[in-house]
Amino acid sequence: MHNALFDHQDGASPSAMMLDITAEKCPMTFVRTRLALDGLPPGSLLAVRLKGEEPRRNVSRSVRALGHLILSEDEDADGSVVLTIQKKGGPKTA
Repeated sequence: MHNALFDHQDGASPSAMMLDITAEKCPMTFVRTRLALDGLPPGSLLAVRLKGEEPRRNVSRSVRALGHLILSEDEDADGSVVLTIQKKGGPKTA
């Protein structure tokens, strides 16, 4: 499911919205991520699935520059990466 935003529960973390941008190229990877974050309340979690080193670097750097937290970066066997992002303004997660 590409460019989709949907509820994601993995049992180990609070409910997060999931955004699949594996089919996108820079700069649209960050544009889609930012639009998704803008639509969430402060402190919400967004899991972003992306593919490639350039999107991984650019999305991570841009998200941090806006003050959001990247809680984890998990690599999948298919070469994609899932960034779990906490939107700024909520309670801090260790």
